[in-house]
Amino acid sequence: MQRNPPHMSIIQNRKAFHDYFIEEKLEAGLVLEGWEVKAIRAGRVQLKESYVDWKNGAFWLIGCHITPLQSASTHVNPDPVRPRKLLMSQEQINRFIGKVERAGYTMMALDLHYAKGNVKAEVGLAKGKKLHDKRDTEKDREWQREKQRVMKNQRGAA
Repeated sequence: MQRNPPHMSIIQNRKAFHDYFIEEKLEAGLVLEGWEVKAIRAGRVQLKESYVDWKNGAFWLIGCHITPLQSASTHVNPDPVRPRKLLMSQEQINRFIGKVERAGYTMMALDLHYAKGNVKAEVGLAKGKKLHDKRDTEKDREWQREKQRVMKNQRGAA
């Protein structure tokens, strides 16, 4: 039996990996309305400016933009950037609160994906990168690409 079955990704927040060191990840459910689920299935969601905030005893996904479909519903007035509650166990909430409040971490939404037919969010504890850290990451990425190119050319020549 697989421990972490592969999930079908809907959207990823690549900017989070560029601007932050992701130290711990967690899967959480989302409280969504019907029109939001339809729009997410159509791929009309954006995580770029989103983050997770602690309010009223729960974690909330703030700034996630879900563009409503034209055919969603005639009697619902959709708000594309409304805060969405994250569903987490109390143990997970307590652990993450301590790190966010005391250790100065930020919680970011890393991606949205399907798990057993439900939309789930992968949330990560993040620490901000300095400019020199971003440059180092970019240098490492370019070096890996160059190394792959050289290896590919050597295999092709042999």
